[in-house]
Amino acid sequence: MNSTTIPVFNPDLPIHMTFEEHDWHLLAQYWYPVALARDISEQPLGTRLLDMPLVIYKMQDELIVAKDACPHRGVPLSLGKNDGQGVVCPYHGLRFGTQGKCNRIPAHPQHKISDRFHLRTYAAVERYGLIWCSLTADKDAEPNIPVMPYWNDADYQQLVCPQVDIKCFAGRQLEGFIDVAHFAWVHPDTFGDPNDVEVPNYTTTETKYGFSADYISSVGRYPIGLDQCGQEDFKWLRHFEISLPFTATLTIHFPNDAKQVIMNAASPMTARQTRLFAPICRNYDKDLPVEEAYDFNLKIFEEDRLIVENQKPEFLPLDLSLEAHFPADRSSSMYRKLLRKKSFSPLFAA
Repeated sequence: MNSTTIPVFNPDLPIHMTFEEHDWHLLAQYWYPVALARDISEQPLGTRLLDMPLVIYKMQDELIVAKDACPHRGVPLSLGKNDGQGVVCPYHGLRFGTQGKCNRIPAHPQHKISDRFHLRTYAAVERYGLIWCSLTADKDAEPNIPVMPYWNDADYQQLVCPQVDIKCFAGRQLEGFIDVAHFAWVHPDTFGDPNDVEVPNYTTTETKYGFSADYISSVGRYPIGLDQCGQEDFKWLRHFEISLPFTATLTIHFPNDAKQVIMNAASPMTARQTRLFAPICRNYDKDLPVEEAYDFNLKIFEEDRLIVENQKPEFLPLDLSLEAHFPADRSSSMYRKLLRKKSFSPLFAA
């Protein structure tokens, strides 16, 4: 008689996993942005993090991030509407209010509502104009979210670019953001200089959250063609702070003590889908329309898209022997080494 092994359903895991379970559990401990704060209201918004479908809504001042599935029959609550007392499931009318708790079952209005009908909620907080979430963090613990320099500095303007969806692994996207050798080849229409391709030596320093890198070169940051900007022989410092697994900030030092900080927060919706969030702080051009900054950064991200969506393999090889490396890859090599040190799989997101 043949025996069949029936898989055990774990409601705390996504039904369709694109990550190895080992990596999923490691990744689920971290915090990721899942939505723009300005997009969140009392009406439910659906999204995804690490293959887990999420629904986000507000009840008064309370932010609720929960599994996007009615506990009764699994219909996404993001298909429903908030009637003022909670989000109503469109299948049987169950309603979910504060703390994601069910407060109405229309078929049995007099019955006591069991805890089994409450939503599975997750730790969530608003920061830097984004909604951040961790799938396994303690809701009462201080959220371990990467630092965004100057976000609360009155001398700086704070912007939050529209989100960008990219068909790639978050690790590949983040590695592209910290790569300093691709400027001339991928970004000649924005800020890269095809006549300035050599990469000066730079250093990386391990930190408690990842690593930092200071890169000094003659490659600027102003859009190509704006001759009135910049100073002759000025050296541009790009200071990177990488927070494992998928977030980095880049502080660019302009002439005359001007600075801009860009956060590159790559949120892994799945192993092959990344939602990119990019808050910005700057202490110059504060009178210009914010749409100009949005458009310029979107153009840069679109230039990168062609590359990262076509990289092979799609996963990130943490075993450094699997790809070739040259000295300018010092940041990406450090990134891979530290991810491996965190016990992620050698073929990360394979």
